[in-house]
Amino acid sequence: MASSSALLTGERLVVFLFAARVAHAAPAHLAAPLALLAAAALAVEVAVDRAASDPASPLRRFRTRPGASSGILLGATTLPCVMLARLIQLSRILPTDPNGPEEFAYLEMQYWAVSISCLSVLAFFFWHLCQSTNNGVSKTLKYGSLLVALYLMTFLVFLLKTDGGEALLVSTGLILYFGDMLAHTLSTIQFSASSEALIHTPGIRSEIATVIQGILLGLFVLPLLYKCSLQVWVYCQSLGKQRTQAVVKQAENRIGSGVFYVSLLVALLVLVPSWTHLVGLEVHPFVWILNYMFTNSHGRLALCVYWVCVIYVSIRRFYSISKESTTERILLRKYYHLVAVLIFSPAVIFQPAFLDLAFGAAFAVFLILEMIRVWEVYPLGRTVHQFMNAFTDHRDSDILIISHFSLLLGCALPKWMSSGFNDRPLAPFAGILSLGIGDTMASMIGYKYGVLRWSKTGTLVVTFSSRDIELIIGSIYDTAR
Repeated sequence: MASSSALLTGERLVVFLFAARVAHAAPAHLAAPLALLAAAALAVEVAVDRAASDPASPLRRFRTRPGASSGILLGATTLPCVMLARLIQLSRILPTDPNGPEEFAYLEMQYWAVSISCLSVLAFFFWHLCQSTNNGVSKTLKYGSLLVALYLMTFLVFLLKTDGGEALLVSTGLILYFGDMLAHTLSTIQFSASSEALIHTPGIRSEIATVIQGILLGLFVLPLLYKCSLQVWVYCQSLGKQRTQAVVKQAENRIGSGVFYVSLLVALLVLVPSWTHLVGLEVHPFVWILNYMFTNSHGRLALCVYWVCVIYVSIRRFYSISKESTTERILLRKYYHLVAVLIFSPAVIFQPAFLDLAFGAAFAVFLILEMIRVWEVYPLGRTVHQFMNAFTDHRDSDILIISHFSLLLGCALPKWMSSGFNDRPLAPFAGILSLGIGDTMASMIGYKYGVLRWSKTGTLVVTFSSRDIELIIGSIYDTAR
């Protein structure tokens, strides 16, 4: 009885209902990998959660939230389920759209890539299980059982004290992003003899998507560029002297900020336009953004003014509350979910294309501010850290703060994925409604009135978090059918 209660939890039941509904509507050859992945993820999650109870187990790093599971099942099935639901939607236009088969084939390739990536990360967790029970595991098994890129990215998340579900989402998300970027780049490379593209990407990619992808590429390369430049500077400064830790620290304190800002400029002004020009955007991406902003711009500029006012008022208000009141931080964070509804809902209705660009710009700004905060870049590093620390709790890592990224991407991804063919008018609102309203009400009402909890030490309650679950399941059913 105890084992069955440990195996069947509320979270796992909801995830299986979610995956089963999507798989039921999909062709058998696409539903089978999802079913296999869900079964493997459940087995690994149960084993990891049991092994993590041992204080000496390295798997304790993947279970960072007391009273909650490691989230491996949820993390392993989320992206494959979303992409499979999109495939189901695209299958409706295959007979009528001449570009439909090409787009469907490309998305199907991405679906298989994501599924294999999730399976590889599960192999990473399985290796840790083997290591915890057998310390004599050879390095050949360690590195031969995993894809090197996935291992490195997942191990980075492992070092940052992120739970298993987030490790899966980050790793597979990065694989999907860089895979799409590589395919988009190779599709523009022509063979001189045959004049055929090496890889075909479907249709004509929008300029907004190219600009967003280019800017994010530059920011993902920025940490490597910054650290390499800093190490070169330290090496040059220490030539002819003994290179000590004091020298390194002094160099980071004095010139680290300057190196960071120079590296940022090089990434944004050199690397980004180089890639966008390679894939077909003739003008500099920032020039393109300015032209887009100020061409037929009354609606966009009015929306920007509205955003600035809402963000300014909410930040001043909530930050003062966080310093002066005893309100729980989890509730303060949920206020920003409501602010997201106020910010994004008008844009989805009146300026949907501009919102795609705004989501990308906001994500880029978040990345830059997080780098400044982590590396304490002068003069904003300490200020940003103090502000962000006012809203953090045990759910955030000791190094990275990802709550704002989760909120932004949760709202942005349904909007981005509904671009192009979309026969469900509410699909762009899915993230905004589920996170902004459903998750907020489940947390706030459940925290105040709930008494029946998912687990003895957890903070989620059955009575009121079920409202959120019902809302999300209803949305999934309407989208997938």
